This record gives sequence, C-alpha cells and structure tokens, in this order.
Amino acid sequence: MRAVILGGTGAIGGAAASRLARAGWAVDVTGRSPELMPQQLRDAGVRFHEIDRDDTSAIERLIGSGADLLVDLLAYRAAQARALVPALGAVGSPVVISSRAVYVDAEGHHINGDAPPRFPVPLAESHPTLPPAGDDVDPYTREGYAPCKVAVERVLLDSGLPVTVIRPSKVHGRWARNARTRMFVERMVRGDEAIPLARRGASIDHLTAADNTAALIETVAGSPAARVLNSADPDAPSAAEIVRAIGDALEWRGRIELLPGDEDRGAHPWAAPNPIVLDTTAARRLGYRPVGRGIDLIADEARWVATTL
Repeated sequence: MRAVILGGTGAIGGAAASRLARAGWAVDVTGRSPELMPQQLRDAGVRFHEIDRDDTSAIERLIGSGADLLVDLLAYRAAQARALVPALGAVGSPVVISSRAVYVDAEGHHINGDAPPRFPVPLAESHPTLPPAGDDVDPYTREGYAPCKVAVERVLLDSGLPVTVIRPSKVHGRWARNARTRMFVERMVRGDEAIPLARRGASIDHLTAADNTAALIETVAGSPAARVLNSADPDAPSAAEIVRAIGDALEWRGRIELLPGDEDRGAHPWAAPNPIVLDTTAARRLGYRPVGRGIDLIADEARWVATTL
C-alpha cells in the first residue's frame, strides 16, 4: 500500500505518515523545506519530496501510476483543488483536511467572526456551513480562511471522486507549527508559580489529537467514499483541565489562578464563550477508534514543545 501526503511534516501529516509507515505502508510526504522533516519520520522510512503545493505537475509525477491514499493538508483555495482533481483519478482514497471553522450558526455567526457562534452540542457534519469563497478571496486571512475551505470542499465533493473531507477541531500533537500549549509550557518550564485563566477556565473548545486524526485517515483509506467527517477527541475537557494536564506532563508544581472574567492576563487558546463540541458518530460507524483521550494525548505535544525551548 502506498500513501502520498501533501504537507506531511506538521502535526496531522506527520502523525499520519508515522502511523502508516509503522503499519507497513510506503509513504511519500511533500513539503517546501527539508529541514522541517522530522528525523523520526526519516528513520521510519518515510520519503520526503521538496514540492510546492501549487506545483501540480510535480504532484502528478509523484503520484505516478497511482497511490492507494492521498492526503491533502495544503488545499486552501478552490483553484488548488480543481487543478488536482484530474490526478486524483489515480488515487484509491483521496482525503482532504478541512476545518470545523466552516460551520455557521442560525444567526450567521462563525468561529472566525466578530460575534461568537452558538452551536448545538454536539455539532454534526450536516450542520450548515458558510458560503464558498470566490477565487479572489485570500485564504490566509481571518475572514477568508473558512469560506475558502468551504470552496475546496465543494470542488472535491462535486468531482464525482470518492473524496473524504475531514474537519478537525483545535489540533494538537508533536510537530505542530503553532502549538497552542507553547505559552503554558514556557511559563511552566521557567517556574512560574501561578498561571491565570479567564472565565475560571470553564470554557470548552474541543481538541483534536493529530494521532486520532491519523487513525481516522487510516480507517477511511480502506473504505473510500464521498463524505464529510468530523475529527475530534473522544473527550471534551475544559481549559482548566487542559492546563492541569500540561502541568502534570511537565511535573509543574505551581497553581492555576481561576479568574472570574475575561482579563487579558488570563487569555488562553481555548476561550470559547459557548461550548464547541464536534459529533464524531459518523467516523465511529466506519470502524474508527481513537488512539486515546485528548486530555492524555495533549501531554505529548507539551513534552515535545519543552524539548524545543
């Protein structure tokens, strides 16, 4: 079995490459910088190719006569998806990583908007999304990111190919480019006695372990179909529980200061005013089983971040 992962040196791509390689797959990953390729993946036999995501011809050559699985973590524009569609005909199970940011509530509010959304708990894949963006919208902006992801999804789901769209929540894991745990790891490593958290740390913003998404990718590789699947951890811990887990992983002996309001000094990455929890029933029906709980797996990212300081 052969897998091609576009953007295979970050958290989800690296976790998927590692898992598939351990299972005996031949794995090729792409990226723009060989220096970002984790040595652990090289040691596992994963092959790195310096290819830009917009170089469709190079990607087609890499796919060659075919691949059993292709995972695209770098599709941010509809034009990128359209350009790759012809090559996906030679792929048994195409997978594209989207985002839970595409969802919109009944009032038109969404995660990257000015007003916080209020979603049902849990939030299923059938929930409405934002309208797709046009080709002139910049996906690398707060306003453009989610509509551009919707546009990518529409192109691929309308292609007639068995494309699985995966919508993760807040991703964590080794090799994360912008690890959300870093701000806490830095404080704990330097020995801060107290870490403040706004809203008493009670907010719930669902986590997605890269290792759990990798397990889902392996599951859908053997059962290709056109569909959308949420990807999130089996548990939904509060911000305070997450920070305590990070502290336990690093053997931090300080205390968490639970602030009643939204003071700036208590800001954190999981400050959702309303709970956001993804429904993963559809993935489980396919036979997917999570690697572990998010509250346990986030410790892996924290310990990895500590080694980079």
